Amino acid sequence: MTSFTQIRTQNDLLHPIRQWLDSIEIHNAKLAHSLCKLIPAQCPFERDITMFGRKLFHIPPMCKLNPLYEEVVSLRFRALCYLADECGEDVTAYC
Repeated sequence: MTSFTQIRTQNDLLHPIRQWLDSIEIHNAKLAHSLCKLIPAQCPFERDITMFGRKLFHIPPMCKLNPLYEEVVSLRFRALCYLADECGEDVTAYC
């Protein structure tokens, strides 16, 4: 019997890109800083639309629609961990 994840992996055209993003290892502080600046800490598009103090509707985070969202966020997290653990830097500026 074939599971859903096996089917998804076989038919996922973005699988090679997902694997490449997951395989990137951070061994350079300059690269880690660049990634932390480039990849936002939170999705910038989520908004509550209000009028006269009442919430009219909510625009969901568009980042969740990005098929590579999890891999990109994971890459940013690995860069933050490298800066904090290996370089001993304070990463609160990126949070």
